[in-house]
Order: sequence, then structure tokens, then C-alpha cells
Amino acid sequence: MTTYKRAQTLSDTEAAYIAGLVDGEGTITLTRKHRNENRQLALTISSTERGMLDFVLARTGVGKITNKRRSKAHHQDSFAYAVYNRQALQLIRQIGPYLLSYKSARCALILSEYIKLTPRNGKYSPSVKAARERFETSLLAIKPATHI
Repeated sequence: MTTYKRAQTLSDTEAAYIAGLVDGEGTITLTRKHRNENRQLALTISSTERGMLDFVLARTGVGKITNKRRSKAHHQDSFAYAVYNRQALQLIRQIGPYLLSYKSARCALILSEYIKLTPRNGKYSPSVKAARERFETSLLAIKPATHI
């Protein structure tokens, strides 16, 4: 039986700090890694400061950091921290109370619906598949408020 890594327990200060990073430079979303796959939960943070992302990785104990491509030669190197699925859910549970942006609403919806709409074996009954599609549509519709 495979043992999966679990996110480490964060202090209130660490959880609030990471929530601030997610609010400012991160995302909580459902994404596809490949075209015909089901969407999976993702929490990401992008930054040009690798040390900050190293801190997140070290404190959470889950996820990974990758280099992002430069679009222009004069741009700084940038990096992305990413964690997916159940590990992302474990982290979201801890940082959720500290999120202040629209990501707080996404977090609340994920915490209330994600587990019951995501079978571990990836096999969806027709009713769960329909509910999952409604959940995905609702979650992705939660966006930053636009000011006119």
C-alpha cells in the first residue's frame, strides 16, 4: 500500500503568512495536467524569490518548486510552488481562515464539496459526475471583483 505525504501542521503565524502569499501571488483552482483528464485541486504560488518558496516547501512538507520560463531575456528568473489534490486540501484547511481575497470563497466551497465529489479511484457515477461538473463551474466562476 502506498503511503502519501501529509502536509505538516503549521503554526497560526505560518498559516497566515502562507495565506498572504496565496492571496497575493497564488491561486487555488481546479486544473487539468492533460487534456482528457478530470480537473484536480491545485494550490500554487509564483515568485521571483526562491527563498520564500523554499520556506513554504520546508514548512508544509508537501508540493514542489519548479522554474518558470522567462518570456523575455531581461526578465528575472521566476519560480512556482505547486501542491495538488489531497495534499493541497490539507494545506487549504490550514490557511483558509486567513485568506482575505476571493480565494477565501473558493476555499470554503472546496472544503465543503471537494471530498464528497472526488472519488479516490477516479470513477464517477453519472450523478456524482454531474454534481462534480456543477461544482467545477461554481468554483471557477468565483473570481476577483471587478471595479468599474
